Formats: sequence, C-alpha cells, structure tokens
Amino acid sequence: MSPISSPDGSSPPVRPANSPAGDPATGPGSAAPRPRPSAEPAEPAETPATGDGPSRDDPSRHDPTGHDPSKDDPTGPDDGGSVAERATRDLAAQFEDEKPGRVLSGPAGLLLTAAALAVGALSLWQVFRPLSQGSKYYLIIFLAGVLPLVFLAYPADLRLRARLAARRRRPTNNGGTNNERTSGGSDSDSDNHGTDATVLTRLASTTPTMTDWVLVVLAVAACLYPVLPVPLGSGGGGYNAFLDRQGLLVPADLAMGTILLLLLLEACRRTTGWILPAVCLLFLGYGYYGGLLPQSWPVAHAGLDFSQLVDAFYNSDSGFYGTPLDVAASYIVLFTIYGAVLELSGAGRFFVELSAAAFRRSRTAAGRTAVASGFLLGTVSGSGAATTVSIGAVTWPLLRRAGYPPERAGGMLAAAGVGAILSPPTLGAAAFIIAEYLGVSYLQVLGWATVPTVLYYLGILLSVEIDARRSGVRPVVIDVGSPWRLLARFGYHFASLIAIIVFLAVGVSATRAVVFATLLAVALSFLDRTKDRAYQLTPARLVTSLVTGVRGVLAVSAVCAAAGIITATTTKTGLGPQAAALLIGGAKAATSDPTLVLVLTALLAAVALSLLGLAVPVTASFVIGWVIVGPALLDLGVSAPAAAMFVFYFAVLSEVSPPTALAAVAAAAVTGGRLVPTMWQTLRYALPAYLTPIAFVITPAGLGLLGIGGVQRIAFAAVVTALSVAVLAVAAGGWLPGVGPAGAPERVLGALAGVTLLWLEPVPVMVGAALAAVAAAGVFVRRGSAGRPSSGSPANPVEEQL
Repeated sequence: MSPISSPDGSSPPVRPANSPAGDPATGPGSAAPRPRPSAEPAEPAETPATGDGPSRDDPSRHDPTGHDPSKDDPTGPDDGGSVAERATRDLAAQFEDEKPGRVLSGPAGLLLTAAALAVGALSLWQVFRPLSQGSKYYLIIFLAGVLPLVFLAYPADLRLRARLAARRRRPTNNGGTNNERTSGGSDSDSDNHGTDATVLTRLASTTPTMTDWVLVVLAVAACLYPVLPVPLGSGGGGYNAFLDRQGLLVPADLAMGTILLLLLLEACRRTTGWILPAVCLLFLGYGYYGGLLPQSWPVAHAGLDFSQLVDAFYNSDSGFYGTPLDVAASYIVLFTIYGAVLELSGAGRFFVELSAAAFRRSRTAAGRTAVASGFLLGTVSGSGAATTVSIGAVTWPLLRRAGYPPERAGGMLAAAGVGAILSPPTLGAAAFIIAEYLGVSYLQVLGWATVPTVLYYLGILLSVEIDARRSGVRPVVIDVGSPWRLLARFGYHFASLIAIIVFLAVGVSATRAVVFATLLAVALSFLDRTKDRAYQLTPARLVTSLVTGVRGVLAVSAVCAAAGIITATTTKTGLGPQAAALLIGGAKAATSDPTLVLVLTALLAAVALSLLGLAVPVTASFVIGWVIVGPALLDLGVSAPAAAMFVFYFAVLSEVSPPTALAAVAAAAVTGGRLVPTMWQTLRYALPAYLTPIAFVITPAGLGLLGIGGVQRIAFAAVVTALSVAVLAVAAGGWLPGVGPAGAPERVLGALAGVTLLWLEPVPVMVGAALAAVAAAGVFVRRGSAGRPSSGSPANPVEEQL
C-alpha cells in the first residue's frame, strides 16, 4: 500500500537513501546502498530498469527499504523482507541501545517463534485474566519466557577479529571510514570494506552455538526454580515455599539466584554492550565491600554478605522482579506489539508521506518534512536512533537536493528522531516506570510530556526556518498528492492513536487501552484497497507482528531485570539518601542562598545525568538517576512530577549528547557527514530540550510546563518558554526570520535573554523580554546599515519525487 499515487493511479518509485533523483528504485532483491560516511556522499550503482525489476504495483516499491510486506515470514521478525530491509534494520540497531540480533531459521527459528507467541499470548491474557498467584508470579513466568530467547536471538559476539573489522568501518571524525583513510578510498575498497550492516548481519546470521543452548537451559531452570513444585533438597517446594524463605535462603536458592544474576549480566552484555554489566558489577561490589570503607565517609555502610545480596535480588520486590521488569512485562511488551502492528499495516510509510504532502510546496519543504516525519513516527516507535534511520532513508535525498550539507542534515534528522522518545502517546520505556514509581496513571505522564514535546519541536522547526534563510537553501517541490486526499484514503491510521488517548481519558487502564487500540489497528488494516492487499493483517502477518513485538522487548526486559541489581543495592545500603546529601552539600559549599542551592543542584544533577546517559541505555539511566538524583531534588522541595520528568529528559538527551550521541552517529551514517560536526549540529537543534527541564524545577511556575496548575499558570509558562525557545534558536542560528543576520553582540544578548526567560518569575521574565527586544532592535539596525539581505533562493525550485 502506498498512500501516494501517480496520475495514472500507480505508485511512484521510492529511492533509497543517497540515491539521486534520476536513479531507479531499488528492487526487492537488491540491497539498499549503504550511505558511506565520507566527505562526499556515495552514489549507488545504477539499477537497470528492466522487466525483471519490480512493477509499479509491487509493494516493495512503497517502502524506502524495498520491503515487500506480502512476503513476511512468520518464523521471526528478521526472517521476512528483503536484504535491503534487513540492512536498514541492522544499520538502525548499530546505533540504538540494542545490538542487532540473529536472523534465525530452521528449528531455532521455529522455537523462537513458538516461544515468542507463547509470551505474547501470556502478556495479553494477563491484561484480562491476571494470574491468581499475583504479579510477581507472572513476572517469574515472563522472565522465564524472554531470557532464554535473548541467548537464541543475540550472538555472544566475542570474536575479536570481526569486531575490529566492524570498528574499522565505523564513521570517523574527518569523514570516510578508517580503512578509507589508510587506503585512499579506491574503488576497489567497496569490495573489501562491505558495510557495517553487512558485517553485523553476517555475525547475526549464525545459528545458536552449543554454549547458547546451554545458557538457554540454565535460564529456563534458574527462572522457573522459584515456582518449581518439586522439593529440591532443602529448596524448591513451590512458589509459596520460596517466598517463605525470604531472608533465609538455602544453598539451592543461593545457587540458582547466582546463576540468574550471571545470566542477566551476560544478557545485558549481548544486547547493550559491556558498560551496563560493568555498572551493575560496580553496584554489586559496593554492596559487598561497602562495609570496608572508612565509616566517616558518607557512602559507607555496614556491609552485606553475598547471600544477603542474592536474597535482595532474587527474592524481594526491589530486585530482578521489581518495578522496571514489571513495566516491561505489563506495558512495554504490549506497546511493542502495537507498534509492530502499525508498522506492518503501513502506518509508518503513511506518516512520512503525509508529512511530505503537508509541506510539499513550502520553501523549507525538505526540512519540515524531516521534522514532521520524526514527530509522527515517534508517536508509535519510542526509539530515537531507529527513527532517525527511518526518516533519514526517505528524507535525506530531499535535504541533499535542497542544498543541506550532510552534517547539518544529519543534525536535523538526529534531533527529530530523538523526539520519538519524547512524543506522546508512546513515550520511551522510562515513562512507564515514572507512572509506576509515582503511582499515577500513564495518561498523567502523557499530559506532563505534551507541552515540552511541542516546545522541543518548535525549537527544531525554528532552526529549520533559520537555516533555510541563512544558508540559502533551495526550495524543493515534492511531487506528491494532496494531504487531504491522503488523509481521506489512509487517515484511519490515526484512529488507533486517538483511541489510546480516549480510552485512557474514560478510565480504561493503559494495558487494556493499548490492546483495544491494537485490535482496532488490525481491523482497520483491512481498509487497505491497494493491489494485492499487501498491508492487510492476515493471520500469518498477525503472527509476524506478535513475534516482532515480543522480540522487540527482549533487550528491554534484560535491562529492566538487571536494573534490579541497582535498585536493590541502593535500597539495602541507603545509597540514595547518601548520594542526595553529597549532591546538595556540593551546592551548599558554593552558596547558602536556598534558591541558588536549588539551581546549582539542578545543574549538577543535569551534568551527572548527562554523563550517566553516555554509558548506559535510557531506561537504566533513568532508574539509576531516579534513585541517586531524585532524592536530592525532592529534599529541596521539588515536586515529584517535576523531579521525575527532569531525570527522564536528561536520560533521553544522552542520545544527542557528545561524545557518544547515538542518534547523531546514526544520522552521520545515513547522510555521509563527518561525525563530530554532525554531533554539534544535533546539539544546536536540540538545545531547547537541555534548558526546558531546568525550568521544571527551579521555580513553582515551571510546573505549568507539565500541565500542572491552573490555566493561567500553564499559559504563562508555555508562552514565556516558547519565547525563550525562539530567542535561543535565533541566537544559535544567527538569523532573525523576516529581518536578517544577527551579529555576535545580538546573539550573545539573545542567549542571555533566552536563559533568563526560563526563570519563570515576573522580574526575570521582564528582564529577559527586554534583552530580547534589544537584540531584535540590533538586528534591525544591522539590516538598515547593510541593506536587505538576499534570501539566496533560486528562481526555479528543484522538483523532487518522494
């Protein structure tokens, strides 16, 4: 199904990323050319437009990756689709918190499919008929279902030679790959270099090893041991007997808890890398050796022996089976299934084409399309780097034809993609944890995120408009149909998103709301009336979506279970209050003024959270930040919603924060831009997101940004912060739209004005507004002395076909 049709009723060809306007579309059997990260974007090889290629009505032409949805294989989410689609997914996975998994087939693929279907069915059953033994019993069964699949789906990837080869092909700071720098980038390099996606796909395509199968068996045994009804020495004996031994673990309990601890660390290493397991081991070491620290140190404690730690992890409500895993098993798995259903029903492609249609004749059509696509895709994906790759594959050719440099385009794509984690109604996994920690409904969390999301995208759109005028970006007329016609034909994709909000508003639980929305999306998929009905969710494709959804939660479940090591250690040792006291003490060492202490604490917390987010995934970053930084903010009188959203935003912003900036790295791989400049461009586009959370916590009026308070407070906070975002965008971009370029003095004044406006009190707001007015007057004076600047637009805009 393609929402856009040519005048003859057929669908226009879709080119992969980095293909020029005249190139033919990629067929279902050809891999999409990898955008090589070099100074000049690589051009794909010509694909002859022969009769063997895809026809106009071939569904593979409707997806930028060449994916034919009619050929999806229900044996697993990675088994269907074309080589190009798998390469795109692997490219996205390289830069996501999650590493690319295996493409399983044969008995292993069938086993994974069967197990994933069982886990998905159990998750849906739990929504309407919860297990009578309680939620912890369900979490034990859920973990027993997903943890073994991690060892099947994700390779150990310990081969040094292969990993070094992949590293040599990563983007470098000065463009090109490491091999290209040493060999001169000759034409023959393409045969030797391959692509990052190809290397990782080759690694991921191997079948499970004997070691993997051993780990699968151990995972099943360790996870199901608490519910084992058969006595095993002094252990076993069933679920109730296991709970009765809390604090009095027997040797069998200790052995199984230790095995599960090691398995979770290995699962995290396979799915996210070495850093999170290292952090967990650091907390484990602190719990065990903390008693050896000098007792005069604030972080010293009495010390815990190993059996006490295993008991806290394995047989308490704050360990492996704590709130993070509860969120993954109760909420995230359902939303990943929902996202898979929407994707297979063609919603993702529709959102991109609707964005293009809405701005097809504007001067900044290319930039606006990229930003709007990021927002719309973000409502269903909740994944920053993956959304960046998805929108980049379609919109980078438009941005390039408009004249955007690769680095600037990459920054725009990365900033728009990260908005996926901030955009309702499907925020990132940490948002569900917020709801559980604070004991509020998910609808309230969505309400808190609404105004900041609007402000975030306002800042990006203003930066797009400023760049277009400052850099003389060429208008691109996108050859697509009317957005109204598009909405009339395929607007039903919005129905399930709206349904989630409606269900939540009338008091339906979040779990039931997403299940009902998923069923609605399945039913509406049969409104697809394109040739072959390629996007109708037949039983086989429903199996694919269910398996895809469950497979998408494997890595998150491993991270959430391992996060129990951190939360349990913090709870048992009292580290949270101790760290909060250290943070506040550091601020009080600089000043005794309570207001300044709060500001300094917020700034120190922002820096700490940003550094933490560079090392661990967003979900783990939030959990650690909440137990360490959250108490400090709460002790200073910050409300719980403001403190939680503050931690959430800075955990998310690690995806655009140098030097890691995973979303920026992904964007550089798509556009071929230099890595470090792309990161700095991303930082410029995302600047409002770094400053707006500060306003949550430093003044009571900042709660208006979270939709808390009366209409007057909310309107005041939103309008003033929007003005701050606009002034900061002008200061960062160096151009006042409708007037002209801003010099260094005006930009400095604008930056001061924007920061001052974030202090949402009457006097600072008036001072900030006055500084902004002086900066704007300076730009007017500059234009009067220099004459009206040229817009740099060509007489004839470039026409581009999406």
